[in-house]
Amino acid sequence: MARTPSRATGPANRTPQPLPRRRTPGDFAKAFLAFVALLVLLVGVPGALASFVGWPLPHRMPSLDMVQQQISVTVFVKVLTLVVWLAWAQFTACVLVEVKAAVSGVGLPSRVPGAGPSQLLARQLIAAVLLITATAASFAPGFGQQQEVTHKPAVAAAQQLPGQQQAATVAEAMQQQAAAQEHAAVEAREHGGGAEAGATKFYRIHPPEGRHHDSLWEVAERHLGDGRRYHEIYQLNKDRVQPDGSKLSEASLIRPGWIMEMPADAHGGDLVEAPTQAPEVSPELQQQIAEYSKSGDHAQPAQPAQQGGGARAQTPAAPSAVPEQQTPAPAQEHTPQAATPASSESGFGLSDALIGAPLLAAGVLGALGRRRRMALWQSAMTAVAGRRGMEPPVPTGADADVHDALLVGADPAAVRFLDQALRGLSASLDDANRPLPVVYAAWFTATELHLQLAQPSGEPPAPWRQGREATLWSLQRTAVSDHPGAELDAVSAPYPGLVSLGTLDGARLLLNLEAAPGPVSLSGPAGARAAVLSSVAAELATNGWSDRMTVTVVGFGRELGALAPTRLRHLDSVAVLLEDLGAEIQQRGAALGAAGHDSVLTGRTGPAQHTRWAPHLVLIADTPNAAEAAALAELTAGASRLGIGCLVGVASDGQLPGASWDLAVTEAGRLTAPLLGLELTAQLLPAAVHDAVVRLFAAADAMSGPDGDDPAPAPHAFLVDITEQGRPAVYARLVGTYEIIGLDAPDDERSALLHEALALLLLHREGVHPLVLASAMWPRGVTDEVRDALLDRLRDWLGTDEDGSPRLRTDAGGRLTLARSVVSDLDVLRSLHYEATEGSGARRASVRERLLTDALGLVRGPLLADRDERRYGWLGHEIIDTQLPLLVADVALALCAHRMEQGRAEEAIAALRTALASSPSDERLWNEILRTTHATGDEDRLLALVADLAARSGPRGLPPRTEALLDELLPSWRGGTAPATAG
Repeated sequence: MARTPSRATGPANRTPQPLPRRRTPGDFAKAFLAFVALLVLLVGVPGALASFVGWPLPHRMPSLDMVQQQISVTVFVKVLTLVVWLAWAQFTACVLVEVKAAVSGVGLPSRVPGAGPSQLLARQLIAAVLLITATAASFAPGFGQQQEVTHKPAVAAAQQLPGQQQAATVAEAMQQQAAAQEHAAVEAREHGGGAEAGATKFYRIHPPEGRHHDSLWEVAERHLGDGRRYHEIYQLNKDRVQPDGSKLSEASLIRPGWIMEMPADAHGGDLVEAPTQAPEVSPELQQQIAEYSKSGDHAQPAQPAQQGGGARAQTPAAPSAVPEQQTPAPAQEHTPQAATPASSESGFGLSDALIGAPLLAAGVLGALGRRRRMALWQSAMTAVAGRRGMEPPVPTGADADVHDALLVGADPAAVRFLDQALRGLSASLDDANRPLPVVYAAWFTATELHLQLAQPSGEPPAPWRQGREATLWSLQRTAVSDHPGAELDAVSAPYPGLVSLGTLDGARLLLNLEAAPGPVSLSGPAGARAAVLSSVAAELATNGWSDRMTVTVVGFGRELGALAPTRLRHLDSVAVLLEDLGAEIQQRGAALGAAGHDSVLTGRTGPAQHTRWAPHLVLIADTPNAAEAAALAELTAGASRLGIGCLVGVASDGQLPGASWDLAVTEAGRLTAPLLGLELTAQLLPAAVHDAVVRLFAAADAMSGPDGDDPAPAPHAFLVDITEQGRPAVYARLVGTYEIIGLDAPDDERSALLHEALALLLLHREGVHPLVLASAMWPRGVTDEVRDALLDRLRDWLGTDEDGSPRLRTDAGGRLTLARSVVSDLDVLRSLHYEATEGSGARRASVRERLLTDALGLVRGPLLADRDERRYGWLGHEIIDTQLPLLVADVALALCAHRMEQGRAEEAIAALRTALASSPSDERLWNEILRTTHATGDEDRLLALVADLAARSGPRGLPPRTEALLDELLPSWRGGTAPATAG
């Protein structure tokens, strides 16, 4: 099937010296003359030399007498002939090198030693010949427009967009296969499809088994041999009435008990072939199949699925269709993509931009969690006399929706897979003493990772395998362990410059900006351009498959520095960038030469891999002026080997001279390269979402207070009645072993899931979005029916209060909340601490001690100590692992201070040691126990404590504040701890 022309409108690809599709007579004339010149130089010259001069070398070994003889005209002519032969051989080598580079379309042509002018002539002649062929579309000679910009004959290494070849080999081959299969299916239906015309095969969707749910992809995999053929099943059954009265409208929304008509070549034991096998099944299924076979007018041509919206919220599948015919892929059990519930209704009001960007969402959410944990620790370490407000501010309104979209869209498992796959490849190549290949792009599908190489690099190391093209390396997700060993942590990230640009039929394209042989241009409307650049900047700043890097944003994104202050920097103008970039390129070039490396890739393996070679990626918002564009093109022409990449925004009516790859984004969010036939659904970070993300980070920073001061008091989201009258109806113990009091135990099959859902709701008294709960319970995706069934069971299990109101409720914003009669020990712990330090205990010492003692008695171990390791993965997004130890430490410190006021040092020490069991690295606890022990007057006991603390600190030594405290309490401590530390 021929490729349907792109319907997206956008500027043409502005690759340097773009080649017109329609050739002029002048082009044919130039090509003919170039061909004649090549024929004369390659064939005519050696033919003439052989005919008129003959063999130029002596027929016998030269002697001393021959050397002493006078040079005759014949000898002189033969010497000149030999020189001409050598020049011809050099020129022939240049032609072969340039032809190879032109035909392959990737990589810089190899340099023939000492053949600068000859190679340039060969390049120009080959380019002229190929000007009228399809090969010229991927060949860019170093003259013309680019020569005017750079003032030197630089060669653009690859005008073919990274991933285009992969799109051709993966997507187009699958398009043709799917088209042929669809044609065969339609033909079969037209010539006797249905129950009356021979055997028609049907399949009944299986009910869920545990955490596994049937999907069209898996049905196609089992019965058609290829999961990508799910489109055929979808087309056969779309919009037909199912036994429960509903219809199949999206490929990912299937329900247990539905009937699916299967293609004629389906096979497998659980298929029903009607009418021949109908008597072998139950009468109920016979009746359902008979009625279903009469339903639907599915001979209608398939309509393209609508773009955007809900489609991006689905779990994508491998590439299988052209962009104009995208169909949401079925939810799968094994997918590294966004794990979202299969609801595409937008009544939930979450951002499709983040739900459909699992790698970006995972990076931003991880960075936000780290920022909140750091803010909590800074708040604890800088507080002078206790803190008020342990809880981070709860986002509201649009910020809450964006935070929920991050939770739903984030797929940390996909990030881990990508990171471990790339580091594992680097380690395997290093062990085999092989260099890292240049990677232009990666295609990340539901089950595989495909790397698009710049040029063939031999067979990949296992478990990688070579694809249909020599420049394609692929890896199945199942080949990488979900729990890899620590040995890969020591491997430097080989391709940190990979960044998501968009999706094509569920396959996510990651462009390696670091490998671009020059600046990459991005044209389109200002708003769409800004959304793409914001997405790229945010993902580069927070991604989990990089180590160190510098991301410089020019003319935009100053506020994005909050996401990663150590990675991202902002410059106001291109002029400042050019000054810095010129000096950096010189320094990097000199360092590479001194280290004996030809590129940063060779420096990322071996013993010195972590010492340097971090990438520097530049993102420019608006088109530089002519002089700046020329300087930028000249600076970055060969910067890919130095680890420097550049993405430049260009106005719709402008162009970037010297750009190596050209992209265009449309107002509708389609990312295109028109002359290359590539069209994606762009990954965007729209302005409203961008602003909300920045506000989330600003709120996290505010937790530690301005300039290191105590944080402003924050209202407690949930405090319980700690009196006898406030006894809850349902009490859950989360701190330590998970126990629930006040509810009957649910059945064994549902117990683990119900307990986990209740724990999530108890840790979020502000409410949990239904999609967030579903993505937490089923990280790999789930249907609406299964999610709703869980909520119904949870609601029934929790029951109702005495007034008849349900204990599981839905607030005005659609979030799930628990009644105040459902309480956890963590809620009680927070409430006791609050009452002791800010409530009634702040005024009465006896009440304060009782409250703090009760609070410390609730600490029975770490949070959910006996939880199943296969569950509760959502805790990785939480900051409770930082909050709980700090809260316990705050309780112990307050109780210690109260007991020391009463001169009860031993009891104060006991309280501190109880807290140290939960928070062993809290410097405040150690400093306070040193002060308290000093107050006992037992110097030997204090020295033993110092030795224990020194041993725990290891090679890093004691913290500076602790050393200063010991210098004050016990000036002789350094001599006293030396033996213990050494031992």
